[in-house]
Amino acid sequence: MNQGYAAPSPDIASPTLLVVEDDPTINQAVTDRLVAEGFRVVQAFDGPSAVAAHAEHAPDLVVLDLMLPGFDGLEVCRRIQGERPVPVLMLTARADETDLLVGLGVGADDYVTKPFRMREVVARIRALLRRVDRARELAAEQPPVLAVGDLTVDRGSRRVTARGSEVHLTPLEFDLLLALAADPGAVRERDELMREVWGWADSGGTRTLDSHVKSLRAKVGAGRVRTVHGVGYALETGPVPETPSAAGMLDLTDPIDRAGSADSPDAP
Repeated sequence: MNQGYAAPSPDIASPTLLVVEDDPTINQAVTDRLVAEGFRVVQAFDGPSAVAAHAEHAPDLVVLDLMLPGFDGLEVCRRIQGERPVPVLMLTARADETDLLVGLGVGADDYVTKPFRMREVVARIRALLRRVDRARELAAEQPPVLAVGDLTVDRGSRRVTARGSEVHLTPLEFDLLLALAADPGAVRERDELMREVWGWADSGGTRTLDSHVKSLRAKVGAGRVRTVHGVGYALETGPVPETPSAAGMLDLTDPIDRAGSADSPDAP
């Protein structure tokens, strides 16, 4: 079942959001707040209707619950990203890192753990939409193909190859790699990456950055992305011994930089 929801006299230029949540109370509360914020909203309440609504309405962003009837949010994310890349904010009651990494691995861009504050959801939605706009701007500023050692990043086709083999990245993983490849060897500060890739003005989402770096390493090779503890990350320019995983399997032992992360017990 899916149901459209339009604000009175909607602005035709407003972004269209798809809200997928099986709990009618939560779905309606999220929808009402987003409509009040000026968005056009389409609602869906299970996996199959979410995929159908995405195909019919071509939303600019999807707010997606992880646990859904029919099939779960992970499968929804796989299917809609296979049709057309779209930013996805995942809602989850599970804070386990493995679950979050799997979600990011199938194409989710960010996540909010239940119970959540609507103000945070709205802020993350606006940040993801800004990221899409910023990605378009960066695409116009940079050369069409970036080569870093045996790693090639093609902005036009949004394809990545390593040692001649194609590496399949999610839209946000591609944008993160593109930001690092734009200045290979240079250390990109965490706050700088959050602003450029996510559009966030502060480091409140550093756990999201860490998770995406871990997922990116699992696909392009752990040695390609170097951690500078307490500062940020750099894309290595020299030979890298690791072979990219063709299946994109996640290596949960990959190191991430918890120093300076807002979610780190050592953070101030």
